[in-house]
Amino acid sequence: MEREQIVSIVNDFLVNEFEVDRDDIQHDANLKKTLGLDSLDYIDMVVIIESNFGVKLGEADFKQIVTFDDFYSTIQNKISQKQLVS
Repeated sequence: MEREQIVSIVNDFLVNEFEVDRDDIQHDANLKKTLGLDSLDYIDMVVIIESNFGVKLGEADFKQIVTFDDFYSTIQNKISQKQLVS
């Protein structure tokens, strides 16, 4: 899956499911501060990521994510790893 597709899908579900203003989603913006999600929201996000991309993000993954760009890269890397295993 191309990075542009990942960015588009992620941004769409952030806007639609978490009511994030699309203008606030910037590649170098701090993900946690921008989204202001609580722990239940993160669980919802994990479920949405799994249903959209077929990969799971765990707590360790989220600890490494600072920016939206990190978030996109983490998803892209998980997809690539899954394809290598398949």
